[in-house]
Amino acid sequence: MPRLIRIAGVAELPPEGELREFLSGPEPVCVANVGGVFTALGNACPHRGAPLSSGCIADGKLICYWHGWEFRLSDGACDPPGRPPAKVFELVIQGDDVYLKC
Repeated sequence: MPRLIRIAGVAELPPEGELREFLSGPEPVCVANVGGVFTALGNACPHRGAPLSSGCIADGKLICYWHGWEFRLSDGACDPPGRPPAKVFELVIQGDDVYLKC
């Protein structure tokens, strides 16, 4: 059965178009805000381990700042296809708390 792990308060979530790292879960995660929709990916790029939270967002993708790998925020898939995806976590917001579903 999945469990919820609190990672932050709602006030700590990143502003529109930005990324933020959170360390309070089972592993570091990168939370993105695109149009008020928050998504969470594992913070280590599957290519070389760069912190994805240091990247940027463009066209619904997180772009790793080390080598430019692009990950769709919707499902973590890497573009171009064939490269390993980023790990995706489900976020749950309850009141003023933000949880990862693990």
